[in-house]
Amino acid sequence: MNQPIPAPLRSAAGSTAWQQYSVLIVDDEEGMRSFLHKMLAGRCSLVETAGSAEEGRTLFNRIHFDLIILDISLPGKSGVEWLDELREGGFQGDVILITAFADIDTAIHALRAGAADFILKPFRVDQILNAIRKCFDRARLLRENFVLRREVAELSGGIEGIVGCSDAMNRLCQMIKRVAAMPSTVLLQGESGVGKEVAARALHSMSPRAQRPFVPVNCGAISPELIESELFGHAKGAFTGASEAHHGLFYYARGGTLFLDEIAELPLPMQAKLLRVLEERMIRPVGSTREIPVDIRVVAATNRNLADEVRHGRFRHDLFYRLDVVNIVIPPLRQRREDILPLAGHFAAQLASHLGLPAVPLDDGIAARLQAYDWPGNVRELKNLVERSLILGYFPLDALPEGGVTETVASAAALDAVEKSHILEVLAACGGNKSEAARRLGVSRKTVERKLAQWGA
Repeated sequence: MNQPIPAPLRSAAGSTAWQQYSVLIVDDEEGMRSFLHKMLAGRCSLVETAGSAEEGRTLFNRIHFDLIILDISLPGKSGVEWLDELREGGFQGDVILITAFADIDTAIHALRAGAADFILKPFRVDQILNAIRKCFDRARLLRENFVLRREVAELSGGIEGIVGCSDAMNRLCQMIKRVAAMPSTVLLQGESGVGKEVAARALHSMSPRAQRPFVPVNCGAISPELIESELFGHAKGAFTGASEAHHGLFYYARGGTLFLDEIAELPLPMQAKLLRVLEERMIRPVGSTREIPVDIRVVAATNRNLADEVRHGRFRHDLFYRLDVVNIVIPPLRQRREDILPLAGHFAAQLASHLGLPAVPLDDGIAARLQAYDWPGNVRELKNLVERSLILGYFPLDALPEGGVTETVASAAALDAVEKSHILEVLAACGGNKSEAARRLGVSRKTVERKLAQWGA
Protein backbone atom coordinates (compact mmCIF):
# COMPACT_ATOMS: atom_id res chain seq x y z
CA MET A 1 0.00 0.00 0.00
CA ASN A 2 3.02 2.28 -0.16
CA GLN A 3 2.98 2.53 -3.92
CA PRO A 4 4.06 5.95 -5.23
CA ILE A 5 1.47 7.80 -7.29
CA PRO A 6 2.84 8.31 -10.82
CA ALA A 7 3.21 11.98 -11.78
CA PRO A 8 0.85 11.87 -14.79
CA LEU A 9 -1.89 10.30 -12.70
CA ARG A 10 -1.29 12.73 -9.87
CA SER A 11 -1.71 15.61 -12.27
CA ALA A 12 -4.86 14.25 -13.92
CA ALA A 13 -6.54 13.18 -10.71
CA GLY A 14 -5.65 16.41 -8.96
CA SER A 15 -7.48 18.59 -11.45
CA THR A 16 -10.25 20.90 -10.30
CA ALA A 17 -12.78 18.55 -11.91
CA TRP A 18 -12.54 16.26 -8.86
CA GLN A 19 -12.90 19.02 -6.29
CA GLN A 20 -16.69 18.99 -6.57
CA TYR A 21 -17.00 15.42 -5.30
CA SER A 22 -17.12 13.75 -1.88
CA VAL A 23 -16.03 10.17 -1.14
CA LEU A 24 -16.76 7.68 1.65
CA ILE A 25 -14.22 4.86 2.16
CA VAL A 26 -15.47 1.82 4.12
CA ASP A 27 -12.87 -0.85 4.87
CA ASP A 28 -12.00 -2.74 8.05
CA GLU A 29 -8.25 -2.56 7.31
CA GLU A 30 -6.81 0.61 8.80
CA GLY A 31 -3.87 0.56 6.36
CA MET A 32 -6.19 0.47 3.34
CA ARG A 33 -8.36 3.29 4.74
CA SER A 34 -5.27 5.41 5.36
CA PHE A 35 -3.83 4.72 1.91
CA LEU A 36 -7.04 5.62 0.05
CA HIS A 37 -7.62 8.67 2.24
CA LYS A 38 -4.14 10.05 1.53
CA MET A 39 -4.58 9.40 -2.17
CA LEU A 40 -7.90 11.27 -2.40
CA ALA A 41 -7.86 13.89 0.37
CA GLY A 42 -6.07 16.48 -1.75
CA ARG A 43 -8.19 15.82 -4.81
CA CYS A 44 -11.79 15.70 -3.60
CA SER A 45 -13.83 18.18 -1.59
CA LEU A 46 -14.42 15.70 1.25
CA VAL A 47 -13.07 12.24 2.09
CA GLU A 48 -14.39 10.29 5.10
CA THR A 49 -13.51 6.78 6.30
CA ALA A 50 -15.30 4.08 8.28
CA GLY A 51 -14.33 0.59 9.50
CA SER A 52 -17.74 -1.07 9.13
CA ALA A 53 -21.06 -0.75 7.34
CA GLU A 54 -22.62 0.56 10.58
CA GLU A 55 -20.03 3.34 10.87
CA GLY A 56 -20.47 4.05 7.18
CA ARG A 57 -24.24 4.30 7.61
CA THR A 58 -23.79 6.85 10.42
CA LEU A 59 -21.66 9.05 8.17
CA PHE A 60 -23.95 8.45 5.19
CA ASN A 61 -26.99 9.63 7.17
CA ARG A 62 -25.23 12.86 8.05
CA ILE A 63 -23.24 13.75 4.92
CA HIS A 64 -23.86 13.53 1.18
CA PHE A 65 -21.35 11.38 -0.74
CA ASP A 66 -20.98 11.20 -4.50
CA LEU A 67 -18.94 7.98 -4.41
CA ILE A 68 -18.55 5.11 -1.93
CA ILE A 69 -15.50 2.82 -2.03
CA LEU A 70 -16.72 -0.24 -0.16
CA ASP A 71 -14.94 -3.40 0.99
CA ILE A 72 -17.01 -6.56 0.64
CA SER A 73 -15.65 -8.38 3.72
CA LEU A 74 -16.65 -6.26 6.71
CA PRO A 75 -17.41 -7.12 10.35
CA GLY A 76 -21.16 -7.55 10.80
CA LYS A 77 -22.98 -6.54 7.64
CA SER A 78 -21.09 -7.26 4.40
CA GLY A 79 -20.41 -4.63 1.77
CA VAL A 80 -22.74 -6.29 -0.72
CA GLU A 81 -25.57 -6.36 1.84
CA TRP A 82 -25.13 -2.66 2.55
CA LEU A 83 -24.99 -1.93 -1.19
CA ASP A 84 -28.38 -3.66 -1.56
CA GLU A 85 -29.76 -1.42 1.22
CA LEU A 86 -28.28 1.72 -0.33
CA ARG A 87 -29.95 1.02 -3.67
CA GLU A 88 -33.27 0.16 -2.01
CA GLY A 89 -33.03 3.46 -0.13
CA GLY A 90 -32.64 5.41 -3.37
CA PHE A 91 -28.90 6.18 -3.34
CA GLN A 92 -27.99 7.09 -6.93
CA GLY A 93 -24.25 7.64 -6.54
CA ASP A 94 -21.60 5.17 -7.70
CA VAL A 95 -20.20 2.41 -5.46
CA ILE A 96 -16.85 0.74 -6.14
CA LEU A 97 -16.51 -2.65 -4.40
CA ILE A 98 -13.06 -3.88 -3.38
CA THR A 99 -12.11 -7.24 -1.89
CA ALA A 100 -9.21 -9.61 -1.32
CA PHE A 101 -11.46 -12.68 -1.54
CA ALA A 102 -13.89 -13.03 -4.40
CA ASP A 103 -15.53 -15.61 -6.59
CA ILE A 104 -17.69 -15.38 -9.68
CA ASP A 105 -20.97 -15.51 -7.71
CA THR A 106 -19.90 -12.59 -5.50
CA ALA A 107 -18.86 -10.52 -8.50
CA ILE A 108 -22.16 -11.19 -10.28
CA HIS A 109 -24.15 -10.31 -7.15
CA ALA A 110 -22.16 -7.10 -6.72
CA LEU A 111 -22.74 -5.95 -10.28
CA ARG A 112 -26.43 -6.85 -10.15
CA ALA A 113 -26.73 -4.84 -6.94
CA GLY A 114 -25.50 -1.84 -8.87
CA ALA A 115 -21.75 -1.64 -8.22
CA ALA A 116 -19.97 0.64 -10.68
CA ASP A 117 -16.79 -1.44 -10.51
CA PHE A 118 -15.40 -4.51 -8.80
CA ILE A 119 -11.67 -4.44 -7.92
CA LEU A 120 -9.53 -7.16 -6.39
CA LYS A 121 -6.87 -6.47 -3.77
CA PRO A 122 -4.05 -5.86 -4.06
CA PHE A 123 -4.71 -3.34 -6.81
CA ARG A 124 -2.49 -0.89 -8.65
CA VAL A 125 -2.81 2.83 -7.97
CA ASP A 126 -3.68 3.57 -11.60
CA GLN A 127 -6.37 0.88 -11.48
CA ILE A 128 -8.28 2.47 -8.57
CA LEU A 129 -7.74 6.00 -9.91
CA ASN A 130 -9.11 5.05 -13.31
CA ALA A 131 -12.15 3.45 -11.69
CA ILE A 132 -12.77 6.61 -9.64
CA ARG A 133 -12.25 8.78 -12.69
CA LYS A 134 -14.89 6.84 -14.64
CA CYS A 135 -17.37 7.31 -11.79
CA PHE A 136 -16.77 11.06 -11.61
CA ASP A 137 -16.94 11.38 -15.40
CA ARG A 138 -20.27 9.55 -15.37
CA ALA A 139 -21.62 11.83 -12.63
CA ARG A 140 -20.45 14.90 -14.55
CA LEU A 141 -22.08 13.73 -17.79
CA LEU A 142 -25.36 12.97 -16.04
CA ARG A 143 -25.38 16.44 -14.53
CA GLU A 144 -24.42 18.15 -17.77
CA ASN A 145 -27.09 16.23 -19.70
CA PHE A 146 -29.71 17.27 -17.15
CA VAL A 147 -28.66 20.90 -17.33
CA LEU A 148 -28.55 20.83 -21.15
CA ARG A 149 -32.08 19.41 -21.36
CA ARG A 150 -33.31 22.06 -18.96
CA GLU A 151 -31.56 24.86 -20.82
CA VAL A 152 -33.05 23.73 -24.13
CA ALA A 153 -36.50 23.80 -22.55
CA GLU A 154 -35.88 27.18 -20.89
CA LEU A 155 -34.18 28.99 -23.75
CA SER A 156 -36.70 28.44 -26.52
CA GLY A 157 -34.45 30.25 -28.94
CA GLY A 158 -33.30 33.01 -26.60
CA ILE A 159 -30.43 35.29 -27.69
CA GLU A 160 -26.87 34.36 -26.89
CA GLY A 161 -25.57 37.75 -25.73
CA ILE A 162 -26.28 41.37 -25.04
CA VAL A 163 -27.11 43.52 -28.07
CA GLY A 164 -27.19 47.31 -27.93
CA CYS A 165 -25.21 50.48 -28.54
CA SER A 166 -26.82 52.89 -26.06
CA ASP A 167 -24.92 54.46 -23.19
CA ALA A 168 -27.14 52.49 -20.80
CA MET A 169 -26.15 49.16 -22.37
CA ASN A 170 -22.49 50.14 -22.49
CA ARG A 171 -22.65 50.86 -18.76
CA LEU A 172 -24.42 47.55 -18.18
CA CYS A 173 -21.71 45.65 -20.08
CA GLN A 174 -18.98 47.37 -18.10
CA MET A 175 -20.73 46.48 -14.85
CA ILE A 176 -21.13 42.84 -15.88
CA LYS A 177 -17.44 42.60 -16.84
CA ARG A 178 -16.46 44.02 -13.46
CA VAL A 179 -18.79 41.86 -11.39
CA ALA A 180 -18.50 38.57 -13.32
CA ALA A 181 -15.10 37.68 -11.89
CA MET A 182 -16.31 38.12 -8.30
CA PRO A 183 -18.05 35.33 -6.35
CA SER A 184 -20.60 37.77 -4.91
CA THR A 185 -24.37 37.26 -5.15
CA VAL A 186 -25.99 39.51 -7.76
CA LEU A 187 -29.53 40.91 -7.82
CA LEU A 188 -30.84 41.88 -11.27
CA GLN A 189 -33.83 44.22 -11.34
CA GLY A 190 -35.89 45.49 -14.23
CA GLU A 191 -39.26 45.24 -15.92
CA SER A 192 -40.46 42.00 -17.48
CA GLY A 193 -38.79 41.30 -20.79
CA VAL A 194 -35.73 43.58 -20.43
CA GLY A 195 -33.28 40.68 -20.63
CA LYS A 196 -32.44 39.78 -17.05
CA GLU A 197 -31.69 36.15 -17.94
CA VAL A 198 -29.42 37.28 -20.77
CA ALA A 199 -27.50 39.40 -18.25
CA ALA A 200 -27.34 36.44 -15.84
CA ARG A 201 -25.93 34.20 -18.57
CA ALA A 202 -23.35 36.86 -19.42
CA LEU A 203 -22.30 37.02 -15.76
CA HIS A 204 -21.86 33.25 -15.79
CA SER A 205 -20.06 32.98 -19.14
CA MET A 206 -17.52 35.65 -18.14
CA SER A 207 -16.91 34.18 -14.68
CA PRO A 208 -14.40 31.54 -13.51
CA ARG A 209 -17.40 29.19 -13.35
CA ALA A 210 -18.06 29.41 -17.10
CA GLN A 211 -17.21 25.73 -17.71
CA ARG A 212 -19.62 24.59 -15.00
CA PRO A 213 -23.46 24.48 -15.21
CA PHE A 214 -25.74 27.50 -15.55
CA VAL A 215 -29.08 26.41 -14.08
CA PRO A 216 -32.06 28.79 -14.52
CA VAL A 217 -35.23 28.37 -12.48
CA ASN A 218 -38.39 30.50 -12.58
CA CYS A 219 -39.51 30.72 -8.95
CA GLY A 220 -42.96 31.91 -10.00
CA ALA A 221 -43.59 28.93 -12.29
CA ILE A 222 -43.27 26.26 -9.59
CA SER A 223 -46.11 25.59 -7.17
CA PRO A 224 -45.39 26.39 -3.49
CA GLU A 225 -45.93 22.71 -2.63
CA LEU A 226 -43.14 21.55 -4.97
CA ILE A 227 -40.59 24.34 -4.91
CA GLU A 228 -38.58 23.03 -1.94
CA SER A 229 -38.24 19.64 -3.60
CA GLU A 230 -37.35 21.24 -6.94
CA LEU A 231 -34.62 23.37 -5.41
CA PHE A 232 -33.20 21.05 -2.74
CA GLY A 233 -34.30 17.58 -3.93
CA HIS A 234 -36.04 14.91 -1.88
CA ALA A 235 -35.37 11.49 -0.38
CA LYS A 236 -37.18 8.36 -1.47
CA GLY A 237 -40.55 8.19 0.30
CA ALA A 238 -40.36 11.82 1.47
CA PHE A 239 -43.96 12.37 0.38
CA THR A 240 -46.70 10.64 -1.58
CA GLY A 241 -45.41 9.89 -5.06
CA ALA A 242 -41.72 10.18 -4.14
CA SER A 243 -40.90 6.66 -5.31
CA GLU A 244 -37.26 7.55 -5.97
CA ALA A 245 -34.73 9.96 -4.55
CA HIS A 246 -34.42 13.18 -6.55
CA HIS A 247 -31.56 15.67 -6.78
CA GLY A 248 -32.62 19.31 -6.72
CA LEU A 249 -31.49 22.23 -8.86
CA PHE A 250 -28.99 23.40 -6.24
CA TYR A 251 -27.27 20.02 -6.55
CA TYR A 252 -27.10 20.21 -10.35
CA ALA A 253 -25.71 23.76 -10.19
CA ARG A 254 -22.73 22.75 -8.04
CA GLY A 255 -19.60 24.54 -9.17
CA GLY A 256 -21.63 26.82 -11.44
CA THR A 257 -24.35 29.47 -11.28
CA LEU A 258 -27.95 29.12 -10.10
CA PHE A 259 -30.22 31.78 -11.61
CA LEU A 260 -33.31 32.38 -9.46
CA ASP A 261 -35.69 34.34 -11.68
CA GLU A 262 -38.78 36.02 -10.20
CA ILE A 263 -37.30 35.67 -6.72
CA ALA A 264 -40.08 37.86 -5.26
CA GLU A 265 -42.55 35.04 -5.96
CA LEU A 266 -40.94 32.75 -3.36
CA PRO A 267 -43.30 32.02 -0.42
CA LEU A 268 -42.06 33.44 2.90
CA PRO A 269 -41.31 30.01 4.47
CA MET A 270 -39.18 29.15 1.43
CA GLN A 271 -37.37 32.48 1.71
CA ALA A 272 -36.20 31.48 5.20
CA LYS A 273 -34.84 28.17 3.89
CA LEU A 274 -33.09 29.88 1.00
CA LEU A 275 -31.45 32.32 3.40
CA ARG A 276 -30.09 29.42 5.45
CA VAL A 277 -28.63 27.79 2.32
CA LEU A 278 -26.97 31.02 1.23
CA GLU A 279 -25.47 31.46 4.69
CA GLU A 280 -24.31 27.88 5.27
CA ARG A 281 -23.80 26.64 1.68
CA MET A 282 -25.48 23.37 2.63
CA ILE A 283 -28.79 21.92 1.40
CA ARG A 284 -30.94 19.22 2.98
CA PRO A 285 -33.27 17.32 0.60
CA VAL A 286 -36.88 17.02 1.71
CA GLY A 287 -37.30 14.00 3.97
CA SER A 288 -33.55 13.49 4.40
CA THR A 289 -31.29 13.91 7.42
CA ARG A 290 -28.20 14.36 5.23
CA GLU A 291 -26.80 17.74 4.28
CA ILE A 292 -25.10 18.28 0.93
CA PRO A 293 -22.39 20.95 0.54
CA VAL A 294 -22.99 23.19 -2.48
CA ASP A 295 -20.45 25.50 -4.06
CA ILE A 296 -22.53 27.77 -6.26
CA ARG A 297 -22.95 31.38 -7.24
CA VAL A 298 -26.49 32.72 -6.96
CA VAL A 299 -27.85 35.35 -9.33
CA ALA A 300 -31.41 36.44 -8.52
CA ALA A 301 -33.79 38.56 -10.60
CA THR A 302 -37.11 40.30 -10.12
CA ASN A 303 -39.37 42.76 -11.91
CA ARG A 304 -40.58 44.10 -8.59
CA ASN A 305 -39.00 46.62 -6.22
CA LEU A 306 -37.73 44.32 -3.47
CA ALA A 307 -37.23 47.18 -1.03
CA ASP A 308 -40.98 47.92 -1.35
CA GLU A 309 -41.76 44.22 -0.94
CA VAL A 310 -39.75 44.23 2.30
CA ARG A 311 -41.62 47.31 3.60
CA HIS A 312 -44.95 45.59 2.91
CA GLY A 313 -43.87 42.37 4.67
CA ARG A 314 -43.90 40.27 1.50
CA PHE A 315 -40.14 39.67 1.39
CA ARG A 316 -37.71 38.95 4.22
CA HIS A 317 -35.40 41.88 4.93
CA ASP A 318 -32.50 39.56 5.87
CA LEU A 319 -32.79 37.65 2.57
CA PHE A 320 -33.02 40.95 0.67
CA TYR A 321 -29.75 42.17 2.19
CA ARG A 322 -28.13 38.78 1.50
CA LEU A 323 -29.13 38.94 -2.18
CA ASP A 324 -28.49 42.66 -2.63
CA VAL A 325 -24.69 42.43 -2.52
CA VAL A 326 -24.40 43.73 -6.08
CA ASN A 327 -27.53 45.34 -7.54
CA ILE A 328 -27.78 45.75 -11.31
CA VAL A 329 -30.79 47.55 -12.77
CA ILE A 330 -31.51 46.87 -16.46
CA PRO A 331 -33.35 49.83 -18.02
CA PRO A 332 -36.53 49.32 -20.07
CA LEU A 333 -36.32 49.51 -23.85
CA ARG A 334 -38.14 52.88 -23.98
CA GLN A 335 -35.19 54.40 -22.09
CA ARG A 336 -32.63 53.14 -24.62
CA ARG A 337 -34.25 53.70 -27.98
CA GLU A 338 -30.89 53.55 -29.79
CA ASP A 339 -30.99 49.79 -29.14
CA ILE A 340 -34.37 49.14 -30.82
CA LEU A 341 -33.16 48.88 -34.43
CA PRO A 342 -29.97 46.89 -33.62
CA LEU A 343 -32.11 44.45 -31.61
CA ALA A 344 -34.69 44.20 -34.41
CA GLY A 345 -31.91 43.43 -36.91
CA HIS A 346 -30.36 40.87 -34.56
CA PHE A 347 -33.67 39.07 -34.03
CA ALA A 348 -34.50 39.18 -37.74
CA ALA A 349 -31.20 37.51 -38.68
CA GLN A 350 -31.39 34.98 -35.88
CA LEU A 351 -35.03 34.00 -36.35
CA ALA A 352 -34.92 34.00 -40.17
CA SER A 353 -32.15 31.40 -39.99
CA HIS A 354 -33.98 29.41 -37.32
CA LEU A 355 -37.34 29.44 -39.13
CA GLY A 356 -35.91 29.13 -42.64
CA LEU A 357 -37.74 32.27 -43.78
CA PRO A 358 -36.50 35.38 -45.64
CA ALA A 359 -35.99 38.56 -43.63
CA VAL A 360 -38.64 41.29 -43.92
CA PRO A 361 -37.31 44.63 -45.28
CA LEU A 362 -37.06 47.31 -42.60
CA ASP A 363 -37.78 50.62 -44.38
CA ASP A 364 -37.63 54.10 -42.86
CA GLY A 365 -41.33 54.18 -42.06
CA ILE A 366 -41.24 50.88 -40.18
CA ALA A 367 -38.04 51.93 -38.37
CA ALA A 368 -39.67 55.17 -37.25
CA ARG A 369 -42.72 53.34 -35.90
CA LEU A 370 -40.52 50.84 -34.04
CA GLN A 371 -38.53 53.63 -32.42
CA ALA A 372 -41.58 55.70 -31.50
CA TYR A 373 -43.34 52.84 -29.71
CA ASP A 374 -42.71 52.44 -25.96
CA TRP A 375 -42.53 48.61 -25.84
CA PRO A 376 -44.27 47.83 -22.53
CA GLY A 377 -43.16 44.21 -23.05
CA ASN A 378 -39.60 45.41 -23.68
CA VAL A 379 -37.10 43.26 -25.61
CA ARG A 380 -39.32 40.19 -25.42
CA GLU A 381 -42.20 42.07 -27.10
CA LEU A 382 -39.86 43.32 -29.85
CA LYS A 383 -38.59 39.82 -30.50
CA ASN A 384 -42.15 38.47 -30.72
CA LEU A 385 -43.10 41.20 -33.20
CA VAL A 386 -40.08 40.42 -35.39
CA GLU A 387 -40.95 36.71 -35.35
CA ARG A 388 -44.55 37.51 -36.30
CA SER A 389 -43.31 39.68 -39.19
CA LEU A 390 -41.22 36.81 -40.55
CA ILE A 391 -44.17 34.44 -40.43
CA LEU A 392 -46.58 36.95 -42.03
CA GLY A 393 -44.06 38.38 -44.51
CA TYR A 394 -44.67 41.97 -43.36
CA PHE A 395 -44.49 44.03 -40.17
CA PRO A 396 -47.93 44.03 -38.46
CA LEU A 397 -47.77 47.71 -37.54
CA ASP A 398 -51.38 47.65 -36.33
CA ALA A 399 -49.90 46.12 -33.17
CA LEU A 400 -48.07 49.42 -32.55
CA PRO A 401 -50.14 52.54 -31.76
CA GLU A 402 -49.33 55.36 -34.22
CA GLY A 403 -46.58 57.46 -32.71
CA GLY A 404 -46.29 55.15 -29.69
CA VAL A 405 -46.48 56.48 -26.16
CA THR A 406 -43.26 58.46 -26.15
CA GLU A 407 -41.37 58.98 -22.94
CA THR A 408 -41.64 62.76 -23.09
CA VAL A 409 -45.44 62.72 -22.85
CA ALA A 410 -46.04 59.42 -21.10
CA SER A 411 -47.23 59.47 -17.54
CA ALA A 412 -47.14 56.51 -15.17
CA ALA A 413 -50.90 56.14 -15.66
CA ALA A 414 -50.49 56.05 -19.44
CA LEU A 415 -47.83 53.37 -19.22
CA ASP A 416 -50.03 51.34 -16.87
CA ALA A 417 -52.85 51.64 -19.39
CA VAL A 418 -50.57 50.37 -22.17
CA GLU A 419 -49.47 47.44 -20.00
CA LYS A 420 -53.08 46.63 -19.12
CA SER A 421 -54.17 46.79 -22.74
CA HIS A 422 -51.28 44.56 -23.82
CA ILE A 423 -51.90 41.90 -21.17
CA LEU A 424 -55.66 41.84 -21.75
CA GLU A 425 -55.08 41.58 -25.52
CA VAL A 426 -52.78 38.59 -25.08
CA LEU A 427 -55.19 37.00 -22.60
CA ALA A 428 -58.05 37.39 -25.06
CA ALA A 429 -55.93 35.88 -27.84
CA CYS A 430 -55.37 32.87 -25.57
CA GLY A 431 -59.09 32.43 -24.98
CA GLY A 432 -58.76 33.46 -21.34
CA ASN A 433 -56.15 30.79 -20.58
CA LYS A 434 -53.98 32.51 -17.95
CA SER A 435 -51.18 29.94 -18.08
CA GLU A 436 -50.82 30.27 -21.86
CA ALA A 437 -51.01 34.08 -21.64
CA ALA A 438 -48.29 34.07 -18.98
CA ARG A 439 -46.10 31.88 -21.21
CA ARG A 440 -46.50 34.24 -24.17
CA LEU A 441 -45.85 37.30 -22.00
CA GLY A 442 -42.81 35.66 -20.44
CA VAL A 443 -44.06 36.08 -16.87
CA SER A 444 -45.52 33.74 -14.25
CA ARG A 445 -49.21 32.91 -13.97
CA LYS A 446 -49.09 34.55 -10.53
CA THR A 447 -48.06 37.84 -12.13
CA VAL A 448 -50.97 37.72 -14.58
CA GLU A 449 -53.42 36.91 -11.77
CA ARG A 450 -52.03 39.71 -9.60
CA LYS A 451 -52.41 42.23 -12.44
CA LEU A 452 -55.97 41.11 -13.19
CA ALA A 453 -56.91 41.38 -9.52
CA GLN A 454 -55.35 44.85 -9.42
CA TRP A 455 -57.50 45.94 -12.38
CA GLY A 456 -60.60 44.11 -11.18
CA ALA A 457 -60.65 42.20 -14.47
